[in-house]
Parts: sequence; structure tokens; C-alpha cells
Amino acid sequence: MTNTVNKRVVVTGLGAITPIGNTLSEYWDGLMAGRNGIAPITLFDASRHDCRFAAEVKGFDPIQYMDRKEAKRMDRFCQFAVAASKQALADANFEINDLNAEQVGVLIGTGIGGLKVLEDQQEINLTKGPDRCSPFMIPMMIANMAAGLTAIHIGAKGPNSCSVTACAAGSNAIGDAFQWVRRGYAQAMICGGTEAAVTSLAVAGFAACKALSLRNDDPTHASRPFDKDRDGFVLGEGSGILLLEEMEHALARGAKIYAEIVGYGVTCDAYHITGQTPGGKDAARAIQFCLKDGGLTPDQVDYVNAHGTSTPVNDPNETMAIKTALGDRAKQILVSSTKSMTGHLLGGSGGIEAVATVMAIHNDRVPPTINLVEPDPACDLDYVANESREHVVNVALSNSFGFGGHNVTIAFKKFEP
Repeated sequence: MTNTVNKRVVVTGLGAITPIGNTLSEYWDGLMAGRNGIAPITLFDASRHDCRFAAEVKGFDPIQYMDRKEAKRMDRFCQFAVAASKQALADANFEINDLNAEQVGVLIGTGIGGLKVLEDQQEINLTKGPDRCSPFMIPMMIANMAAGLTAIHIGAKGPNSCSVTACAAGSNAIGDAFQWVRRGYAQAMICGGTEAAVTSLAVAGFAACKALSLRNDDPTHASRPFDKDRDGFVLGEGSGILLLEEMEHALARGAKIYAEIVGYGVTCDAYHITGQTPGGKDAARAIQFCLKDGGLTPDQVDYVNAHGTSTPVNDPNETMAIKTALGDRAKQILVSSTKSMTGHLLGGSGGIEAVATVMAIHNDRVPPTINLVEPDPACDLDYVANESREHVVNVALSNSFGFGGHNVTIAFKKFEP
């Protein structure tokens, strides 16, 4: 293991299991079409809940990625991660073998982990007795198992970890993985986020803390970031995974390169367990640190994939953070929230949003913010309302913020050897 600083790091593979498509192409086409992945909940009986809709992954078959016995011993959040990771490796045409396994790592974040397993096993504990609980309960529910099981399935023996920073977990995983490759701890990292928290307990909990939209009569228009009529976020599920690779290694094997990852900024509000610093000043510092880390100036930024949760607090705060960090440039850049289509994947959101950000650079096309009818007066940037837009994207940022005050920004740019 070496510790050489400032190796260049590129993105060579992408994988996505999302509410609007279960492959990279389906996901990207869905974003470009403004496809809405939000509908009434089918994963459990939500009739007694205040919120009865979510952005579920549809038609996912884990048997496409693992055998039936393995799938039964995994929570859904792990199934998603393994599937998206295998997609990313296939997309990159990257083979892990005995020669390179120790130089390939995994870092996958999640906000909650195996909550469905916990719910089910608690029911068994209460109704049938503790001796009837599954011996697989603990390894199925603990948060690190998405990274651990992915490593087992793909044979990656390098650095392995899990970030658990609420809704910033996926972005923290990508940023930390970027640092590990940049510093020489690995030649390549599978990284991103995963979540499968569309469960009775999660929906009840988020509704109790007044975070969810309650637009049960019109769920397709419930996620409306930056709109004056927004009333909360919509819970989603899925996984987004990137293969990060040291540039020289990627070039030597003739890899397709989507973009280069160049900057990572992390701060904390140290303010409130769920709320954000008023005015988004600490989120702005994360953006500024990210730019500094990447050797970028505000004038170089073309697009921001916003955290954009559709909550009353986040959207104006994030708008102010972008304006504080980017100054006059903020009015000229495009900003969009793909959560308007996918809902909020919690710890998985940073993964699928990083995938969207990289694809925006790769295709010079920016995803829309759908359901944006009348912007909140406090939200006064160009949010790419309702239709995707062709736009040259040389540099793009992806923002993620989490309960506990976690702020993360990642910077990507067009690759130039």
C-alpha cells in the first residue's frame, strides 16, 4: 500500500437501481423524459398511515444478480447495492481477479440499513418468541453489509467501509472513496449509496417528524422541489454506484471515461438534529471547500445537482447556500433536483444523484426539476423546470445534506488527459 497524494481519479462505470429504471440507460432515459417514479405504496399495507405513497423500485428481480438462496439472506438494501455494483463493473468492462483484487475496494453508504428485517424479526420475537428469530437477522440488518456483501460477490479485497451519515451517506461514500484512490490506497473503488426504507416503521417515523409530503390525493405531484406549494419529501429506495479508478490505470486498460472526480467538501452545521443552519451558510462552506479541493472557481461551474428535497426548510436554504458559495455565477448556472422524479432515497440519494451528475457531463444534457409550477420567491435560480435541457456541462457539483448537520458536495468535470 502506498500513500502518494494527488493521483487523478476518473469515473469508468455506473450502475443504477431506481424508482424510474433498473439499469443505467433506463434511469437516464427516465430523467431525460421527466418520468415520475412516485405512486401509492405497494410494499406494505399503508392504509392506516398519514402518508400512503412513495417512490418504490419496480420490477426488480435480485435473481438476475445472485442465486435465490443468497437473495433470501439479504435485506433489500443489500440486494440493490450488489446489483448496481455488478452493473457498474460490467459497464466499465472491469474484471476483478487474483492479480488486482487487493487493489479494488468498496465503500457504500446507507442511512438506515436493514429496517425491514428488523421490523419482521421484532414481530416474530413478540408473537412467536425470541428463539424463533433468524440467525441471519443481525448480518441482514447491519448497515455495513451492503459494502461487505458487495465485496464478497465481486471479490474485492481492498479497503472496505460504510458511511452512515443519513441523507449524505452516499455522497460521503463517493467522496471518501475518491480520497482513497487519490492517495494510493486503492487502484479502484466501487462506491455510492443504497437504501430500502419504504417500510411501515420508516414511513410512520418520517411522517411523525413532519418531514413527508401528505399529498395522498395527488402523489405524482407530491415531490415539487423549489415550488411554493411543496409540503415535504417523498420517500424513495434504490442504489446508485460508481466505479472510480486511478486515471493512469484506466488509460492503460483503454477504459471508457465518463468524467473526472476532482473535489470533495464536507462540513457540519452543529446546529440541530434535523434542521439546517439558517441561510445555509454551512452548506455553502461545503461547496466552497469542494471547489478549493478541486482547484475550481465559481465561474467554471455549469450545473448543480441539488439536494432539493421539496421540504419547506431545505430548498430556500440550499438556494441561499448556492448563491453564497458561487456568487454572481449562481444566476447563470443550471440547478435541478432529480428527487422530483425519484423521491428521496435517504442514504441512497447521493449515489443515484452522482450518477445523474456524471451523465449530465457525459451527455451535455441536464435533468429537469419536474412539478415546478410556481417557484417559491426565496428560490430564484434556474431550476430547469419540467423539461431537460441541452447544455454544455464541463463542471458539475452534487450536493447532499443529512440529519445531524452533515453537508457534502462533490465536484466532477469533463475528462481531459
